[in-house]
Amino acid sequence: MHHIMSKQLEPLCNTLDSVLERLAAVECKLGLSSPSSSSPTQQQSSGAGSSSNVEEEDGEVSPRLTAYDEHMTRALLPFTEACTSLGPEMETVGTSINTVWTSIRTIVELGTKYKKPQKDVPTSIQPYLKPCQDAMSSIQKSRLDMKFTNHQKAIMEMLACVSWVVMTPPPSPSTFVKDTIGASDFWANKVRKEYKGKDGGDAHIKFCDTMKALVLDLSGYLKEYHLSGLAWNPHGKDFSEATVGSVTATSAASPKKEVPKKAPATTGGGGGAANMFAELKKKQTGAGDSAATGLKKVTRDQQTWRKEFKADKPVVAAPSKPATAAKPKFGSGAAKKPLGPPKCEYQDRGCKWNVENQTKDTCEGGVCKVEVTDVKQQVYIYKCENVTIQIIGKCKSVILDSCTKCGVVFDNVISACEVVNCKRVQVQATGSCPSFSIDKTDGIVVHLSNEAISESSFVTSKSSEMNVSWPDDAGEIKEAPIPEQFMHKMVNGSITSQVSDLYH
Repeated sequence: MHHIMSKQLEPLCNTLDSVLERLAAVECKLGLSSPSSSSPTQQQSSGAGSSSNVEEEDGEVSPRLTAYDEHMTRALLPFTEACTSLGPEMETVGTSINTVWTSIRTIVELGTKYKKPQKDVPTSIQPYLKPCQDAMSSIQKSRLDMKFTNHQKAIMEMLACVSWVVMTPPPSPSTFVKDTIGASDFWANKVRKEYKGKDGGDAHIKFCDTMKALVLDLSGYLKEYHLSGLAWNPHGKDFSEATVGSVTATSAASPKKEVPKKAPATTGGGGGAANMFAELKKKQTGAGDSAATGLKKVTRDQQTWRKEFKADKPVVAAPSKPATAAKPKFGSGAAKKPLGPPKCEYQDRGCKWNVENQTKDTCEGGVCKVEVTDVKQQVYIYKCENVTIQIIGKCKSVILDSCTKCGVVFDNVISACEVVNCKRVQVQATGSCPSFSIDKTDGIVVHLSNEAISESSFVTSKSSEMNVSWPDDAGEIKEAPIPEQFMHKMVNGSITSQVSDLYH
């Protein structure tokens, strides 16, 4: 009887063993267990809480950390080499970009050794992000040659992708990183157009291509190893034991190249001009002093080209007035004006919802919900920052005014969605919206649903960095920029306008 039961259960046992083996392979790929660990069946017999599950206990490097090193070698190194080929200025920028990627590697290595922090993850890893932030700041403040203006802007848009380490879905980090290509390509396409077919233009084209390849390669890496955000080791140490400097970015993909430091200027032996500027600099003793401080004042009768000049009159130096501190320019050091009290209220007069001064700290979960009960109602959003506004129900119109880094999601709009005086905003229509009006706005992404693709139109003025995102027939998300550069000609006594070749 026992023999018969064993034969009947044998297929089930084989299936269970197969599932456990596949699960062990997935854990190994994610770095939750080492490849040399015992099989799932052996782990059951030796105890589920065995110390062999602790990652890197045997000195082996996590697969996802190894994959990140391969990503740096495969995609980062060609990009930094492309920067170096453009000259010393861009070589310094490439070194800073290498520092950014190496700092993110430190965060990835933290995830392989420690459990997920109990408190807010961005706050917990902030000390480890400082080198990354400093490097990005140095790129932004770099005083590059004018010919590298578009290069610098493209890099700053691309660097937004490194914030994947502090985000949680939706969207997934992989999708978020891939979406940054649109903004960086806007400036990279200008570089391509400027240098296409010119002598030495291949180096600039390679810069654009390798930068885009870097983002795409990072997106692929995240899709495989960090699909739902930065991966942590559930069997690792408690994150409270981590200290800054305890994790070192070993075996980094591309070594940093030493940038030769400029020799400090000397005041002696450098010629008359050097000595003159050194003396003028020594005279600057007060906060408001300039290079002319301490020089003698020349009166009208001492200026040889004036009729008041008398050659036989002795020259007497006028007493110089004491230097006074220069008055600061109005508003130069003024602090940012705080937002007013947050509001989310409905007004019967005008059938309007007023949503004002909302931030991620003034509403639960960083989302402010507005429930529209009548199609005659309109929603007016004013001076909101770093918050998502969710509009539930069908409404007449949506107006977004003077908002920064906000997201607006609505179902159906009868009239139009207007965006005015905004910066870095995203608008998503899950239903229909016949018209979008964009005015005096810098940085906007409009996400359309399948229903809104065929019926939506766009009216834009005095705006920049505008993009539209939509799903294609296969369900893949596509994105394209709204043209902001046009070519105008006089034809038969009238002006004709065409979209710039940049968008073709």
